[in-house]
Amino acid sequence: MKYFRIALIVFFITPICVSGNFDNPPQELENGKWVSVFNGKDLAGWNIYGTEKWYVEDGELVCESGPEKEYGYLATEKKYTDFEFKIDFIQESNGNSGVFFRSSIEGTKITGWQVEVAPTGHDTGGIYESYGRGWLVQIPDEKENILKMGKWNTLRIRVVGDKVTTWLNGVKMVELEDEKIGEATGSIALQIHSGGGIKIRWKNALVKEIL
Repeated sequence: MKYFRIALIVFFITPICVSGNFDNPPQELENGKWVSVFNGKDLAGWNIYGTEKWYVEDGELVCESGPEKEYGYLATEKKYTDFEFKIDFIQESNGNSGVFFRSSIEGTKITGWQVEVAPTGHDTGGIYESYGRGWLVQIPDEKENILKMGKWNTLRIRVVGDKVTTWLNGVKMVELEDEKIGEATGSIALQIHSGGGIKIRWKNALVKEIL
């Protein structure tokens, strides 16, 4: 009977270890739960910085250049340190934008790090430090075709300690370890780049804090 019980335990535990979609990163098995940070109705839980347009339409979050054609940001009221964030986006016009993490904003000057969202050929998924060192890591040229212009894309960001990993449409884009990032905390923020002519729709904004 002793051997029989052991066999049963192995039988039930093994599927938990090996099941799942291996296209997804392994952090699905870690602590925390996915929580929506956009309710599809209004901008509750977010703050607008600048004069560019942020509004909700058909259950989607829209960012659009305004008359001043300057930088604009929409940032979470809550600050996040170790977390994963995923969001879907479609570039309707141009598309020079991004998702900032561990960021702080005064006016339209942002301190933090941006995961790039831009047209094909411009490093969507790469990591840029605003008002600092500039590009920390750009994506390989062979991954420029992962972005689907004019279609919905899924961006996923994992930030733990000093390590940042990004995925676009399920494909790992970059991985970076940086001491300065490891010392920071702050908001998650969406960006509208200056220059005008930008319009992007976002949906399914989810965050999972890593405990």
